[in-house]
Amino acid sequence: MHETQPSAIVGKPKIRIQTGSGYRFVEKVVHTQGLNTVCEAARCPNIYECWGQGTATIMILGGVCTRSCGFCAVKTGRPKEPDPLEPFRAALAVKKMGLRHVVITSVDRDDLKDDFGADAWAETIVQIRKHAPDCTVEVLTPDFRGYRPALLKVFEARPDIFSHNVECVERISRKVRAQADWQRSLDVLRQAADYGLLTKSGIMVGLGETFDEVIATMEQVVERGVEIFTIGQYLQPTKKHLPVSQYIDKKKFETYREIGLKLGFRVVEAGPLVRSSYHADEQARLSRSQNAEFIRIQ
Repeated sequence: MHETQPSAIVGKPKIRIQTGSGYRFVEKVVHTQGLNTVCEAARCPNIYECWGQGTATIMILGGVCTRSCGFCAVKTGRPKEPDPLEPFRAALAVKKMGLRHVVITSVDRDDLKDDFGADAWAETIVQIRKHAPDCTVEVLTPDFRGYRPALLKVFEARPDIFSHNVECVERISRKVRAQADWQRSLDVLRQAADYGLLTKSGIMVGLGETFDEVIATMEQVVERGVEIFTIGQYLQPTKKHLPVSQYIDKKKFETYREIGLKLGFRVVEAGPLVRSSYHADEQARLSRSQNAEFIRIQ
């Protein structure tokens, strides 16, 4: 019988701060093109490692989100109108960095009621294909309020990977992201998989969920056709955000990974510092191998 109570605190994961030449190069390219990155906006703990290796997750549609999720450090408020040149500038940044794989994400734009920003998503994919044709494109999208025409705009641009996070287990979803809907997120994933896209999702742990709830979440996600799944430790970005309920030890992350692979995911990455786009290029490569297994403890 699996445990049903949250684990005790075992210690906050340590983050290595390194700002070498690779980090400075990515920083210069991103800022020269006037782009936002989720690496900076969400205070990602892996920014030093990823930027040091020449990778970054570009955040389109500005840097202000219309939602105020309890876990997220991205600024919330009333955004400006989208910049029509942003997709082109994102593509130039990808080209200058010489990326083999890029992750594009965005703030939520519930103010753009015609398509919730889907046009910008599709155009960004088109521009990257044009200016960096050897780079594979992964999109980590919002839910577009479940609006089918908006989703189709992104699907029809044919990203190599379509990713949308359920973020946490269903029981605490309303507390973690009050303006989202857990079942709607599952439906977005199902639609992407049904369209024939390689589909990905992920959750944070350490927010008060139980072991059984994590397993049940993986079962529901894999049933929607999702092939890549990530599990990472929630870290409180500021005192205004949700507190950490518990720090999960590496053995439990390994257990989650093993169970996830048995449930049918092609790739499972789980560890204290795992985030949606962490090692995304390796996940993409492994998901295409016939016997994909991602066995690594972060």
